[in-house]
Amino acid sequence: MRQDPIVIQPHDPRWQHDFDAQRRALERVLAGYLVAPVDHIGSTSVPGLPAKPIIDMLALVHDHGAFARALPGLLRIGWVHAPEPGDVERRTWSVCFPSAELRTHHLHVVEHASAGRRDWLLFRDYLRTHPEAARRCAALKTELAAQDRRDRVRYRSGKAPLIGELMDQARAWSSQARAF
Repeated sequence: MRQDPIVIQPHDPRWQHDFDAQRRALERVLAGYLVAPVDHIGSTSVPGLPAKPIIDMLALVHDHGAFARALPGLLRIGWVHAPEPGDVERRTWSVCFPSAELRTHHLHVVEHASAGRRDWLLFRDYLRTHPEAARRCAALKTELAAQDRRDRVRYRSGKAPLIGELMDQARAWSSQARAF
């Protein structure tokens, strides 16, 4: 069970360094499974955006089922399998460092054809290029975390409407960009 409280912190430039260090270790262990380099996603990947200090990472693999063979290698470098609600249905693996309870990094592993992959990257890129959207996200997350630092279900459900709205805007933005 998660033990880390929901705390939103000002953006920390060290998050990029922390991502890079773990990315290098992961890519060495996962070389035979990866389709592309591991990506930095989530709020910590958006410069200037306050966030929970948990580095979200995205790994694209050829075959979701075959990835199970990578778990012992990840364990050797300090990562643990930490299933999240919905992982089975979405054919996603969740792996955390250094533990599921007190994670500093969360690796989301999906097949390269996954629609979720495109959405995570699109949302990140949209927030990076649309400061007002990033400000709205930060304000809501800060407000939700201040209400109850332990209720992850309420925190996630409270964010969902705004994230849905911003994803719609991001998709429209992306479609317009491809039209030119």
